[in-house]
Amino acid sequence: MLVDSHCHLDFPDFAGKVDDVVARARAAGVGVCVSIGTELKRFPGVRAVAEKFPDVWCSVGVHPHESEKELLDDAAVLIAEAAHPKVVGIGETGLDYFYEHAPRAPQQANFRNHIAAARATGLPVIVHTRDADDDTIAILRDEMAKGAFTGLIHCFTGTQRLADAALELGLYISVSGIATFKNSAALREVIGTVPLERLLVETDAPFLAPVPQRGKTNEPAFVVHTANMLAELKSVSPDGLAAATTENFFRLFSKVKRPS
Repeated sequence: MLVDSHCHLDFPDFAGKVDDVVARARAAGVGVCVSIGTELKRFPGVRAVAEKFPDVWCSVGVHPHESEKELLDDAAVLIAEAAHPKVVGIGETGLDYFYEHAPRAPQQANFRNHIAAARATGLPVIVHTRDADDDTIAILRDEMAKGAFTGLIHCFTGTQRLADAALELGLYISVSGIATFKNSAALREVIGTVPLERLLVETDAPFLAPVPQRGKTNEPAFVVHTANMLAELKSVSPDGLAAATTENFFRLFSKVKRPS
């Protein structure tokens, strides 16, 4: 069994198609999907998809792009929504200095409030970071010093320094289809240094379809291609890679019930 630890099944790309998308995921051996929250105003739709399917779960959070529009005063709203049985993670949150769709101060403030929610609930924080390694590392270290929390760097595209810092803090690294791209040799080199017991796989669907599906709308079934690349990179069998990353997922996302 594989797990797609990060997708967006509530996005318009999947309108009217979610049943088929989930069915294709199951047929491909993907036993669990986590549909990720990006805006509080859209969270009811995220939760509704998770409620519809026994093998789909969700997270609650505010993407850094939306942090100015949905600036949090504290962690209370996230903690309240996390009480729902289908909410298994906090985020996605973090820092995006590549697009800078929101100023840096609200991004940083929201990031800290999400970490506070993760600490309070025991759920993992799902970190988005792009072109912001220094501030991401600094905030993670500063917050960890205030009290332990768990989490992962999703869709990892960062430097060796970011990977090493995340691992040192006990976080996991999640690999997306970007790592299969022809021009991602440097990224694969970094991912190759991450211990197998700290890796997860994801699609970030509907974005970033992996080779050989590039150019298509990404979907959870395509996580198989990323997993196959990762198995080759780590010199393990596809079954061994699936078993390891799935165990890692259930260790981190401990609120998720294993499929029977």
